[in-house]
Amino acid sequence: MRIALDARFTRIDQHDGISRYGASLIEAVASRADVLMLISDERQLALLPDLPWVKINSPISPAELFVAFRINRLGADVVVSPMQTMGSWGRTYPLILTLHDLIYYSNPAPPGFLPLPVRVLWRLYHLAYWPQRLLLNRADVVATISDTTRSLIARHRLSRRPVRIVGNAPQPGVVARDPAQAPEKSLLYMGSFMPYKNVETVVRGMEGLPGYTLHLLSRISPARRAELAALVPAGSEVVFHNGVTEEEYATLLRSATALVTLSRAEGYGLPMIEAMAAGTPVVASDIPIFREVSGGAALLADPESPQAFAAAVRELADPECWRRVSEAGLRRAAEYSWEHSAGQLLDAAAEAVRLFAARRTTP
Repeated sequence: MRIALDARFTRIDQHDGISRYGASLIEAVASRADVLMLISDERQLALLPDLPWVKINSPISPAELFVAFRINRLGADVVVSPMQTMGSWGRTYPLILTLHDLIYYSNPAPPGFLPLPVRVLWRLYHLAYWPQRLLLNRADVVATISDTTRSLIARHRLSRRPVRIVGNAPQPGVVARDPAQAPEKSLLYMGSFMPYKNVETVVRGMEGLPGYTLHLLSRISPARRAELAALVPAGSEVVFHNGVTEEEYATLLRSATALVTLSRAEGYGLPMIEAMAAGTPVVASDIPIFREVSGGAALLADPESPQAFAAAVRELADPECWRRVSEAGLRRAAEYSWEHSAGQLLDAAAEAVRLFAARRTTP
């Protein structure tokens, strides 16, 4: 089977969640199928596996409306996009579109890196569910990364198409930390600083954690940094890294007390499973997606309570508790793999091919 995988959401400097998901899935599927990558910028190739590729338009270009006419000529048995916004008008191939989450219906502020016209359309798009339905119903199969999102798709009747899980996973070859080495009194946050990520509560919670250092690892704008810095309690230590390398991230993970995240909403929470794969405990908000992904292996707290967050971290000061949570995380992370996700995608691709052929032959 020849699968064209849309890699146009790959970053050109450092992976974010969607970028890593797409690149990892491409690499895993390539060992079991003939893969053609669709890119929009040759700089993306630095973060992608060495596979055949074709350069087409940017996914946020007006030309996206007609992208199917270009893809029709590529001879793919099925086309897979890690997002749901791929143009499909005029297509002559089976199509899988991916919806990761419904975060932006309740948190409508768009990512700041998008051009202004796209941000305006983003807000308009999320004012109602019918545009989402229109896009998803133009696919043959809809993919998503969690049962939590699949349930939301069903609740809001977003698609008449089959919805299949194609899961996320930690990177292969993660080196687990030495369980005999006592953790440092450090806490790590890896993720964006958008309002729904609720980093404010993590920062405020440091008041109840004397002696701990909070490391905010991701890139951050000067304005957002100033907002969070103003919330740091007196005497607390918060370090703004403004981005770290993969190697730095791995080193910090293997020494920290915990990775922390108090998002009010999340599509999956990949840093959670990455931390678990390294044997680092996770303290997270008690929301459905984190309950699903952690499978009971994380310490969950009320995302609106800095005190509850601090209390959960303090539980890990007990070496026996820290060891128990670390071991539970390792077991849970072992249940996820990109090989398994590749199998899920190939099953969904075969289903899309069957459904597309059936619709083509139905009078």
